[in-house]
Amino acid sequence: MADAKYVFIDGEAGTTGLQIRERLATASGITVLSITPEKRKDAAERAALMAQADVLVLCLPDDAAREAVVLADSLGSKAPKIVDASTAHRVAPGWVYGFAELDAVQADAIRSAPRVANPGCYPTGAIALLHPLIANGLVPADHPITINAVSGYSGGGRSMIETYEPVRTAPNFELYALGLEHKHVPELMAYTGLTRRPIFVPSVGNFRQGMLVSIPLHLDILPGKPTPQDIEKALARHYAGAKSVRVVEGAAANITRLEPEALNDTDDLELYVFGKPAHPHALLVARLDNLGKGAAGAAVQNIKLMLGLS
Repeated sequence: MADAKYVFIDGEAGTTGLQIRERLATASGITVLSITPEKRKDAAERAALMAQADVLVLCLPDDAAREAVVLADSLGSKAPKIVDASTAHRVAPGWVYGFAELDAVQADAIRSAPRVANPGCYPTGAIALLHPLIANGLVPADHPITINAVSGYSGGGRSMIETYEPVRTAPNFELYALGLEHKHVPELMAYTGLTRRPIFVPSVGNFRQGMLVSIPLHLDILPGKPTPQDIEKALARHYAGAKSVRVVEGAAANITRLEPEALNDTDDLELYVFGKPAHPHALLVARLDNLGKGAAGAAVQNIKLMLGLS
């Protein structure tokens, strides 16, 4: 195809890399360049493929991703645009955050960016819920926030998957990062707008993929004492017209349970606000596929924006 755009996935054998490749296989106008397995750590071979690519996608551990950027930069004028799916560059100077629906200008920023950091799966849900509320003054930037989240085990990559497949050796459910240190916290603060460090409580369940991110709020201690409906309307306004992000309006009156797998194999993100007039509380929930909008789906969206494709 004479006008095809070329994408090289460095680390395509990993969970996210395989998902991105699968999605790109049906994308019109994109050709994926592959490295032979025995040469996947050969710097010269990788550099040659990088030089052919319009976009380089990094599906590597953080340190390896940083090294790959140095290798790409050594190509000078032949250096490709980069989408990094690791955590390495999410708050790094010179990188554009790859959440296209973050605000009205983010998609255009991604289109023109030479380097895009793909969001984390947990932060995608929490940022989608909190950023519009903080930006519009409904939640103060220094408000104490707790973020609870559960993911399918594929979110932990190959090492965690191997504790569940083919024979499960891990628990059905477990909390982790109980030292309250997690690599997603700087990203959460940077793109929600929070100035007070949130408490982030991640967990993993015995299901392959799917995710729920929940944030409880005491509405009576917020400055304007908003109602759940006020919060829902603010989110709906912010994401009006968004293709991948949908506010499920009226959920509080119609839904009493949420399960995490309903959006599996999609690139969708659903946002909910639960609450009743009798109580000054609200529960904000984001539901997504941690391999879809939480990883590969977002990466493909960013690749297409950077290549000028629909």
